[in-house]
Amino acid sequence: MSEEHIEHDHMTIPKYLAVFAVLVVGTILTYYAATVDMDHIFPGANTLVALGIALTKMSVVMLFFMHVYWSPRLIWLCAVASFFWLAIMFAFTMQDYLTRISGVFSV
Repeated sequence: MSEEHIEHDHMTIPKYLAVFAVLVVGTILTYYAATVDMDHIFPGANTLVALGIALTKMSVVMLFFMHVYWSPRLIWLCAVASFFWLAIMFAFTMQDYLTRISGVFSV
């Protein structure tokens, strides 16, 4: 009984270090975005920027650390479907959140 062992030469140490650098820069950008008040653009701009940075970091982790970038199309379909499902969940959450009156239950 012989099992095929597939070597993945896709990621090398320099590539892992580059991904690590992207994640560190993303973390620093998230911290900096939290210190800057962007409410003059529109309310919730800080949250939108932080979510954008988090989405970018999540994509980098998924593509390179989880090796989705080199995976078959079925894995890509599952990854895209998970993003679609996450968007649906955010839409339902925002639908509930945006219909609430602020300050009604404040103590």
